[in-house]
Amino acid sequence: MAQLKQYIFFDFEMLCASKGLTFESMEAIRLGAVKYDLETRQITTFDQYIKPISNEPLSEFCKKLTGISDEDLIDAADFKEVLKEFLTWVGGIKKSQFFSWSSSDLTRLCLDASFHEISSSTIKKIQQRYVDFQAIFTQRVSKTNASVETALHLYGLTFVGEKHNPKWDAYNTLRIYLQFLNQPLASDLIMLKSFIFEEEEQYSVERVNTLLHHKLIDDFSSILGDRDTFPMKEASKLVKKTRNLVKKYNNILINRSGLFSQDILFLVKRLVDFHHTFISAYEEHRAYSSKIIILDDSERPLILKRR
Repeated sequence: MAQLKQYIFFDFEMLCASKGLTFESMEAIRLGAVKYDLETRQITTFDQYIKPISNEPLSEFCKKLTGISDEDLIDAADFKEVLKEFLTWVGGIKKSQFFSWSSSDLTRLCLDASFHEISSSTIKKIQQRYVDFQAIFTQRVSKTNASVETALHLYGLTFVGEKHNPKWDAYNTLRIYLQFLNQPLASDLIMLKSFIFEEEEQYSVERVNTLLHHKLIDDFSSILGDRDTFPMKEASKLVKKTRNLVKKYNNILINRSGLFSQDILFLVKRLVDFHHTFISAYEEHRAYSSKIIILDDSERPLILKRR
């Protein structure tokens, strides 16, 4: 594997209509990208219109949304030629990591490459080095599928450049990624607000671990309490509830910022352990057609024992 030397963030503008189109027919009509050199931190850009196979005029909806006119596409190169120029600009797939805000851009790349009979081996090399950053950001920071503009706002930033211009969309996605990568404390604080302290108006860094301790105990007590016996139907719901709690608190275990105390890390690990133990116990009881499931003291989560 070649040494990683650069990030490539890319974005497509596609054919669109107010009444909707199948994704297969939403050909790319513009490709924008930014290249970020990991050593020099230099940023270079790529921006080209793409002439689609379809000869239909752009809809008024598409013109307004994308800012692209039929005249912009008259002398544009087709997808095959634009991709060739794009890869020349990239300067080496094997030394690159590719990103976009949503996997739809990779899907568009694959579909249009297939339409134009472009070598699948080239596309596979990009796929192997591709990251859907929106999915990561959703899982690790925002909880919901935020737009680029909303994600910037979470870090106190505003959109730079022209909206719905793929070059600027790619550039702003890079800005979000660099914040996520280089500002772990800010990212963890946003994550806490998104996943855990949704009803808290304000909290300080100093009080985070105290508040987390109370939240963990309250959340677990609300679904388990002091009970040790559950009908199987109720146990099935408990499996789902504990799974949701794991999703709620699991980002804490990554702890890139060092914000979370060893006590909190311990409690979250015990929560995860209990969830897996309970699933195993539930599946075993269900296999034997049990009517109830009983937790002995050793199976009760330490998070509740430490109240």
